[in-house]
Amino acid sequence: MLGMDFDGRRPVRTILHLLAASKWRLILATLAFAVKDSPIWLLPLLTANIIDVVVQHRPIAQLWLNAAVLAAILLQNIPMHMLWVRQMSHIVRHLGTDLRSELAGRLQQLSIAFHTRAGAGLLQTKLVRDVENVEMMLQQVAAGDTSAILTLLGAITLTAIRVPAFVPLFLLVVPCTAALVAAVRRRSGARNEEFRRRVEELSARVDEMAHLMPITRAHALEQEAVHRMRGTVEDVRAAGLRLDLVNGRFGAMSWVTYQLLGAACLIAAGWAAWTGYAPVSAGDVVLLSTYFAVLTSSVIGLFGLAPIVTKGLESIRSIGEVLSAPDLERNEGKERISRVRGEIALEGVGYRYPEAGAPALTGVDLTVAAGETIAFVGPSGSGKSTMLNLLIGFIRPTEGRIRLDGRDMEDLDLRAFRQAVSVVPQEPVLFDGSIWDNVTYGRRELGAATVTAALRDANALEFVEALPHGWDTLVGERGALLSGGQRQRLAIARALVRDPRVLLLDEATSALDSESEALVQQALARLMRGRTTFVVAHRLATIRNADRIVVLSGGRPAEVGTHEELLAAGGLFARLHGLQSV
Repeated sequence: MLGMDFDGRRPVRTILHLLAASKWRLILATLAFAVKDSPIWLLPLLTANIIDVVVQHRPIAQLWLNAAVLAAILLQNIPMHMLWVRQMSHIVRHLGTDLRSELAGRLQQLSIAFHTRAGAGLLQTKLVRDVENVEMMLQQVAAGDTSAILTLLGAITLTAIRVPAFVPLFLLVVPCTAALVAAVRRRSGARNEEFRRRVEELSARVDEMAHLMPITRAHALEQEAVHRMRGTVEDVRAAGLRLDLVNGRFGAMSWVTYQLLGAACLIAAGWAAWTGYAPVSAGDVVLLSTYFAVLTSSVIGLFGLAPIVTKGLESIRSIGEVLSAPDLERNEGKERISRVRGEIALEGVGYRYPEAGAPALTGVDLTVAAGETIAFVGPSGSGKSTMLNLLIGFIRPTEGRIRLDGRDMEDLDLRAFRQAVSVVPQEPVLFDGSIWDNVTYGRRELGAATVTAALRDANALEFVEALPHGWDTLVGERGALLSGGQRQRLAIARALVRDPRVLLLDEATSALDSESEALVQQALARLMRGRTTFVVAHRLATIRNADRIVVLSGGRPAEVGTHEELLAAGGLFARLHGLQSV
């Protein structure tokens, strides 16, 4: 697992650790690159030899020998280049796949509270954009860094053989490069982090705008939406401008520095040849000036990669925020139950959200027998949704405990428990696939008879069979091609095929018209039969048949009883019922 060794605070060490798994491919790729790139530092030597053959009137055979070597080193570039591309592509693409897979796996382990804080847009940015930045960094740095290093080594080695007096001048490139790269890392790193944060904010704002689009258009609030977006876009522009100015300033400094060194090298070689200070031939003058020009070009290109490297390392830090996030749901090592009866007991249960002034729930005592239906009602903010989140284990009680079949849920692997649970939310969650895919989500082994029975019991079979492609019909993103009632009935069919022992219904009919509600209520009645069911209801008439109704007020149970008992008591439930009957 990458998450165990992924340290976003040390991005360079982390990227080296990630590449260690492909070290043999990396060695082969480097060797292939060294061979295919050899013309860059061999051509100046061959050019110098040919010039000296002409100027010094050496035997013509030396001309043909250099020509043959020249042709050979040029032709080998094609197969060696393809070998290098194949190896590097394998390394980079596999690493990107591993990162995305690890991120997806980690997101499934992180708590619902983390997802609520982070938002879908920000997580999408990390999964798509940040991994893409890492891939781009590796692809471009692999070529740029390797070329610059091999050119430097080749140029210094051949210069030491031909004109050793000029080696110190070539070595000046190394400290100049180190100083400039260190400077740009310090300044550009902070600017890249600022830019990355602004882009994440923009991504979250875009996701929010997309979700609000129906409300925005329905109330003619387009200009308000544009105004909200404009501020975030301006922040991205300003952060990007500051980043570009930093990169541009150091780019210009590096270009001027290396051009001055190149001019110095050319003048020094010409002076040494003219005065006889060093044994420098005409070919050597061309060799030295060409080497320095090639070396300068490589180093400038390398320096030009500094922004990409900085962005890639910042993306490593960003990915680390997810892979190293401590907000995990801890299930490893806990008891895995093999069978759930559905007996649930809440003993003095309470929950306080982090940094909240008052508890969302407190003092909840409730014993539920297997197969019993319990409804939670109450004003907005009374703790109904918190109660469901506690029952499914999305959050853990901050006081008291919840028992499942006599066992403390704190000691259980909740993943095993949830295999016996089905949830039907107010807004059904469908993905862009076929009806069959959505109903059998997580249960691919199911046969046609089981799915048909579930669709029939969910009052969905009739409309599914009327569709042009039946259950192979695509439902669109979030089920956009279906009506609200159709989406809800498919959600019930999905719950039915799981044959759950515990059922959670979160205002499953509150957003439907009367006809759709009647069909969904019939389907829910079949789904609830013989199962422990917890219902959060807005329409009180829909819970008339519940075994018990818990009326919540201010996070506390105010009343508990049947529908008739609570009406007769004349308390909060009776008042809420009266308001809905008006």
